Amino acid sequence: MCLAALHKSSFESPLTSRSSPLLGLALHSRASTSFPQRGLKFFVVMLAQTDALSSILGWMSISCWIVVYSPQIVENYQLQSGEGLSVFFVLTWLVGDLCNLFGAILSGLLPTVKILASYYTVCDCILLFQIYYYRRKRSRKSTLPPLVSGVSVPPAQVSEETPLLNSNGSPTHRARGPMGLQFAKYAGVVFFICMTGVVAWFVDERIHRDAPRSNPEEVIEWKGQVLGWFSAFLFLGARIPQIMKNLQTRCEGLSPALFVFSIMGNTTYALSILAVSLSLHHLAANAAWLAGSGLTVFLDMFVLFQFFYYQTADRLPPASGES
Repeated sequence: MCLAALHKSSFESPLTSRSSPLLGLALHSRASTSFPQRGLKFFVVMLAQTDALSSILGWMSISCWIVVYSPQIVENYQLQSGEGLSVFFVLTWLVGDLCNLFGAILSGLLPTVKILASYYTVCDCILLFQIYYYRRKRSRKSTLPPLVSGVSVPPAQVSEETPLLNSNGSPTHRARGPMGLQFAKYAGVVFFICMTGVVAWFVDERIHRDAPRSNPEEVIEWKGQVLGWFSAFLFLGARIPQIMKNLQTRCEGLSPALFVFSIMGNTTYALSILAVSLSLHHLAANAAWLAGSGLTVFLDMFVLFQFFYYQTADRLPPASGES
């Protein structure tokens, strides 16, 4: 989950005034015809003169986190089931997002940061609502046991461990397209979201280009560090019950886009911190956020590995050695 609610330096600290290869390239391009596009000149100049790289990555991260819930919410609606998600996974996300929200309120951060933290919390609640609403809906449908050959079949009990597979092991939801088409689809969506982040940075830069830029001193404050490490452990631990759940359900009912956007959001967020500075003091001050965003990427990649592994296994033809 996005930890930007507790971190501001990656979006506010400008680059040092030292010259860079990018700046030299940008200045050279003004007197040459190697960059005919004026927009590209502006982009290179801004990237060299300000902390634009960190800001662009930060906007990309926010763009990913804004849409991260949408694929899973749509998946649950189409399947009329939320059993692909682990309840403990969503609950842990909710606790972590509540910590971010309270931290943003107590720290007096920008209203936009508070709105984002509130948005994440609401989305967590929507996922929980879907899980229990569809579970209750299925339970009501099974209160009147059907008759099969004159024999009453007891109603099925729906629980956290209920697999989303038919008795013959086949997936219960719609068949997905070819694997290559899925990769192309996700790559296209990720590219669009990243470009949205670039456009958001560009618009923000144009609006605030005359505003004075501050470079506040980075202070390691113990309350923020405790809350940051607590959130990091929450978001890391949230993946464990989901991984265990996937072993039971074979990732049925799980939208891989949820974890694709999570990987992109956490990766760009960690890079936005590193783009500011690689000094030991900066890294120590942001260690909790780097750990929380960086380490979860590996767990999310493992979840994606589970998904595509089961997808590939389900596409294989059955063994022909059976009589």
